[in-house]
Amino acid sequence: MPPIASRRTVGNALATLLMVLTVFGPISMDLYLPVLPALTDDLDATTSAAQLTLTACLIGLAVGQVIAGPLSDRFGRRTPLIIGIVAYIAASALCAVSPTIVTLVVARLVQGLAGAVGIVIAQAAGRDVYEGGALIRYYARLTVLGGLAAIIGPVIGGQLAQVTDWRGTFTFLAVIGVVLLLATLVVFRETLPVERRIAGGRAHTSRAFRRLLRDHHFVGAVLVCGLTYAALFAYLSGATYILQGGYGLSPQAYSIAFGANSAGFMACGWLAGRASERWSRRGTLVVGVVISGIAALGLLAAGLWHLPLAVVLISLFTLASGVAVGSPAATALALADYPDLAGTASSIFGCARFGLGGLAAPLVGIGGGQSALPLGVVTVVSVGLAGVAYAVLLRRRSPTPSPTVTASTPDPVPAPSH
Repeated sequence: MPPIASRRTVGNALATLLMVLTVFGPISMDLYLPVLPALTDDLDATTSAAQLTLTACLIGLAVGQVIAGPLSDRFGRRTPLIIGIVAYIAASALCAVSPTIVTLVVARLVQGLAGAVGIVIAQAAGRDVYEGGALIRYYARLTVLGGLAAIIGPVIGGQLAQVTDWRGTFTFLAVIGVVLLLATLVVFRETLPVERRIAGGRAHTSRAFRRLLRDHHFVGAVLVCGLTYAALFAYLSGATYILQGGYGLSPQAYSIAFGANSAGFMACGWLAGRASERWSRRGTLVVGVVISGIAALGLLAAGLWHLPLAVVLISLFTLASGVAVGSPAATALALADYPDLAGTASSIFGCARFGLGGLAAPLVGIGGGQSALPLGVVTVVSVGLAGVAYAVLLRRRSPTPSPTVTASTPDPVPAPSH
């Protein structure tokens, strides 16, 4: 096979765009969190109903990745990405004009489905152009950028709350989509050449999913990361009510506290990428799960004994940091062995993260929006199950993956060292 230029050289513009595409998820979820209580009142909705707007987005992000990943393996990365961004812009505009909570929930579901395309393409295209140590560093950068987006989202959302309502916040998301669309049209060139694409339709896709799900190593990495992210999304769903309603923080103070936690997420994600490259992916993942477990126990204690605000803030910071420590290692463990199925593998990985998060998020509101106890229970259970998944599925090394599903698929061309 002739040399492929896009695999020999990864320009700064493309590398930056691939990482920026990961802001779809964090920005879509985080930007409106400071105004979520105001949205609840404006649409005359209950706390649980308002939290469904977060859940719908998470479910969309999960299901959308399962759809977009295999399609990107079959048709390439660029065309599905452009379609997804256009749909994201339209869905964000629909959110801004939604007259009822039901309409908003539906619009958020579509927004999540569309936003999922950017996330899965960023992971899959990264696998197209990186491998080895460069791949681990790339996924660490994705984690860091996700934390940066999480910082920017609530902070900007808190400032937007001073000059506009929640509808203006969704208009801002539509504008972000337009900017990303223009950047994609200018910068993004196909990273998966025609000769490396997978053919065979739904039957082949089914075989690919079965191949991945039979690998206990892959499934273990997916479950560990997905369950720790369930704890993180429970925090995203419940913290705004707990900190603003239970502890009296203003939207601006909440955005600052959230930003501090996201700064910890960024720093730990970067450090974890370096550690897993030089030390051990599995070891780094275990450290992340342990840190997350300590934080979850802190939140549970705060809910049981009504501990002061400082305990809750420290626990939330530790939880975000622990998830960030484990995420790059888990992503590399899941995707590194499947260059021929990068889109499909990324879709399963993303589906677990956002799907389990979508299940966990509304559970926090069942016991009352302002109590830390439900959040403590959900995070303890989620991280505990992550520990079980590691012990059962990941502690022993997986055998070498089976050959590609189709014999006609050429072997991957090694990416350069970066």
